[in-house]
Amino acid sequence: MNWITNYVRPKINSMLGRREVAENLWIKCPETGEMVFHRDLEENKWVIPASGFHMKMPAKARLKDLFDDGVYEALAQPKVAQDPLKFRDSKKYTDRLRDSRVKTDLEDTIVAGVGRCRGVKLVGVVHEFNFMGGSLGIAAGEAIIKAFERAISEKCPLVIFPASGGARMQEGILSLMQLPRTTVAVQMLKEAGLPYIVVLTNPTTGGVTASYAMLGDLHLAEPGAEICFAGKRVIEQTIREKLPEGFQTSEYLLEHGMVDMVIKRHDIPETLASVLKILMKKPAEAVKTNGAAVPVAALPIAASA
Repeated sequence: MNWITNYVRPKINSMLGRREVAENLWIKCPETGEMVFHRDLEENKWVIPASGFHMKMPAKARLKDLFDDGVYEALAQPKVAQDPLKFRDSKKYTDRLRDSRVKTDLEDTIVAGVGRCRGVKLVGVVHEFNFMGGSLGIAAGEAIIKAFERAISEKCPLVIFPASGGARMQEGILSLMQLPRTTVAVQMLKEAGLPYIVVLTNPTTGGVTASYAMLGDLHLAEPGAEICFAGKRVIEQTIREKLPEGFQTSEYLLEHGMVDMVIKRHDIPETLASVLKILMKKPAEAVKTNGAAVPVAALPIAASA
């Protein structure tokens, strides 16, 4: 039996040219359990075609989708101290950083660029959740601040797409210091009279929610996104009560006034361009929402513009 397993079968496989199948070739919908071919999912902007469930979208793909023809100037990642606390849990922090960099081909969780969205010049900032859960550390905080400074120098709006588990525990208090630093950067942009829009994606939690993610002039959110400071399970264990169904989702927050609009991913670029034209007092076109054209005057932001 060993001879067949160790010699005959590998010989036959090599003759037939057997190939290894990628593990992520098919992706399962968390809502329905449907299996979707990864190329079909990618072509549909990481939205499950049948159920409409919004999967996490890679940061670079998000920027390409945001900017016209996928063309933009990528902002350099600032150089910062690596592992300032010499932190170690089950693994060294430096090893975790190395693994995430290999996995995502990024230096840290923030990707930013300057380009045009339907003709409107803006700075786009995106969290890469696959890089240590999109956590906010020194490098991420510095990258966000540099993006705000670039928007101010270019005299253009800034749009951010947070997707994060919160502050990065491996950097301790240095990570928490990024909350006031990024908050000051938001204030600098507003003092310059430039719009700041937040597009909340799944998940936006912890210290990110407690700082720049909830300070926008306008808050958009993708359907079904979890938006909170503490998670539902933690709150239920603390107060010993069952929370409402759909608690902390974008739809729940829209009903309770914490989010201005819930927008499907396919409609985000057109919606952003239209509301930015309003905020910057430029001629605006109708916005396509759920596949239908909606006059700009009918949008919630129009009443306060």
